[in-house]
Amino acid sequence: MSFNPQDFITPGVRDLPPSGIRKFFDLVTEMKDVISLGVGEPDFVSPWHVREACVYSLEKGYTMYTSNYGLPELRYEIAQYLDQRFGVAYDEKKEIIVTVGASEAVDIALRTICSPGDEVLIPEPCYVSYKPCVALTGAIPMVIPTTVENEFKLTPQMLETYITPKTKAIILSYPNNPTGAVMTGEELAALCKVIVKHNLIVVSDEIYAELTYDGVHTCIASLPEMRDRTILINGMSKAFAMTGWRIGYLCAHEDFIENMVKIHQYTMLCAPIMGQKAAIEAFRSCRKEVDRMREEYDQRRRIIYKRMQDMGLEVFEPKGAFYIFPSIQNTGLSSEEFAGALLKEEKVAVVPGSAFADCGEGFLRCSYASSIKKITLAMDRMERFVSKRITTSLQDCHN
Repeated sequence: MSFNPQDFITPGVRDLPPSGIRKFFDLVTEMKDVISLGVGEPDFVSPWHVREACVYSLEKGYTMYTSNYGLPELRYEIAQYLDQRFGVAYDEKKEIIVTVGASEAVDIALRTICSPGDEVLIPEPCYVSYKPCVALTGAIPMVIPTTVENEFKLTPQMLETYITPKTKAIILSYPNNPTGAVMTGEELAALCKVIVKHNLIVVSDEIYAELTYDGVHTCIASLPEMRDRTILINGMSKAFAMTGWRIGYLCAHEDFIENMVKIHQYTMLCAPIMGQKAAIEAFRSCRKEVDRMREEYDQRRRIIYKRMQDMGLEVFEPKGAFYIFPSIQNTGLSSEEFAGALLKEEKVAVVPGSAFADCGEGFLRCSYASSIKKITLAMDRMERFVSKRITTSLQDCHN
């Protein structure tokens, strides 16, 4: 009998689309001299204190498993950090799990609370993994499209429209990847009234909390009546420039945590101890580096925003994270066509907005986690590309 592996793959996995980001960057890796504005990764190396702590931990022989919950001293630092920075208190012994990146935390949270048939609301555009992770639980991802007219924010009125008797939870991620949108404390408080009224759970991915410009980040768990119905997700990747270390964490009411840790202990066991040791050092000694990197991103944000405006693109000013999400509709190209042609003709890599949502069509995600020199060169090339397309588009309209 012939063997066909496809016959053994579950339909739920087989039918998942590949990541639109990875699909596009398979092309990028085959080209030389490309300036990439596509990767969602700091261009800074992890602070020296962090690297040194890791090396020292190896020299001391820290190479074993840790508690499934993570090292006690790291959970203590996480609790202190969240309390001091965002005004929300968690018991480090019962309400925090250290995970393998924030991505594992999202997966654990959803698998703990979702049952087949439940509906989970997801404002889009958003990070590419939320919808597939919901679908893999058997729950139904329910998309709420946001628009540039609303500054890519979710409003209470929009939320009310999409809630049904099957709605179990909502995933929020502000500052937002890919748009750079943020929500103020007042805007979140208005949203929370609807969330409480309908007894929903919030999965809040706040991995970009430290990268908030022109304002202060509000942790939704810090708002009245929200702490116990919020599963808070964060990690070391973005603010501390520690993407490769894969250290994330989730915080929630102990009833959630004691069930989430079951999934964690049967799958990952624990995050790598060397990374946990490095994360402890990051919390203790890298405040200045975090502030310095945010100031640098802010400077780059202002430069890339002005350059895109000057070249004739309609662009929403990002308020957080390190992405900008310009509209390219006046070029007459689709997101994929624009990104593909820009890569081929000018060797600048960006991500089509359609990779993040249907409502992302007509936009691009450009990361400014690159040096000012590279951003400037990339904008020179993009300006040359855009000027030709806008002219062509206008001529087509007149013909």
